[in-house]
Amino acid sequence: MSLMIIGADNLGSIEENVRDIGFTEIIHLSGRSKSAFRNFQLPVDIDMVLVLTDYIHHTAMKKVKREAKDKKVDVIYARRSWASIYKKLERRQIVS
Repeated sequence: MSLMIIGADNLGSIEENVRDIGFTEIIHLSGRSKSAFRNFQLPVDIDMVLVLTDYIHHTAMKKVKREAKDKKVDVIYARRSWASIYKKLERRQIVS
């Protein structure tokens, strides 16, 4: 499965943790740069998007939400802590 993580400058151990769950391809895009979201499009082969809400500006959040809805891609919104991310993944039954 492929995952796009949007937000945060540095992922720390989050990238390793999502690999352990089963995501093989991980793409990270910082949410601070407004220029990165001018012509934002999700990659075609993305299975899920993880938005780290405490490190992204509102315009980027709206563009990601709209693009994911148009392409029918699951989006998870979580804070940049592994506990928060894991809890959201459990609710979606991605991890058990």
